[in-house]
Amino acid sequence: MNNDIYVVIEHLRGQVADISYIMLAAGRDLARETGGKLAAVLLGQNAQALAENLAADQVLYGENAALAEFTSDAYQQALAGLISENQPRAAFFGSTTIGTDVAGTLSARLNIPLVSSCSKISDGMIVSQICGGKIMAETKLADTTTLITMIPGGYKPEQGRGGPPEVKPVPVSVADLKVALNQYIEPEVADVDITKEKVLISIGRGIQTADNIELAQALADLLGGAVSASRPVVDQGWLPTSRMVGKSGQRVKPKLYLALGISGAPEHVEGMADAENIIAINIDPGAPLFDVAKYGVNVDLFDLIDPLIEAIEAAK
Repeated sequence: MNNDIYVVIEHLRGQVADISYIMLAAGRDLARETGGKLAAVLLGQNAQALAENLAADQVLYGENAALAEFTSDAYQQALAGLISENQPRAAFFGSTTIGTDVAGTLSARLNIPLVSSCSKISDGMIVSQICGGKIMAETKLADTTTLITMIPGGYKPEQGRGGPPEVKPVPVSVADLKVALNQYIEPEVADVDITKEKVLISIGRGIQTADNIELAQALADLLGGAVSASRPVVDQGWLPTSRMVGKSGQRVKPKLYLALGISGAPEHVEGMADAENIIAINIDPGAPLFDVAKYGVNVDLFDLIDPLIEAIEAAK
């Protein structure tokens, strides 16, 4: 085993996912602790150009026709060989549908430990969020190659952008695949594209009933924005899926993200952590969203929203 840190770059349809840059920032902190190099692992076909903005000491580029589009089976095979042969100190994966699928299976396949939901590297410890972000757990890196899944919140994507790094081609072996990608199915056009909105008033369980959504809508109208939501609101059928922010919904980067009654589970934070200004209003002082918000108000949203609307109306 060596002291190098691997970051498995997540990309789809020619675009590097923001979680990859977040992992590079975390990987840099861990590499300082181990004294090793930070290596970005980029798999694909004709994808070498995606290495240009990766802030790594080097990019290990695995070219294979079977990796032209992501499938868990192909990635597992390619990474199992690469990790087994080189034995890095740790390898980062996104805590996403792609990353958790690959990392969980690789952990079992290679019989190596997996630390999930890492938010930050602090003094050589892996800091993870558990119980929906209500508990922070610290884990010391094991004395063997360790896999780590990363959630957003502790780092900004711009911290992982840089380059261009040295690109080193590496052989990868992929054979006898059981799953192949046939096509991408595009979602239906939504009533509002929240990914393009500069102001989002986002509501969570704290909104209590569907009738109260009109309060958030009034605030959004005053600020020239739109209403979005966390998963519980969408699961109730109060807003369409197109308005959902988070891992299973949309990833948004508005100038203002005003969260009303949203606790801030990692799955939600993944979709909005890159907002320019995050304001959290929550009656629970321990709500995890306060940890990523620029401003926070520990109050019942119904005690604040009417005076807020009146103040904005008066200012206009």
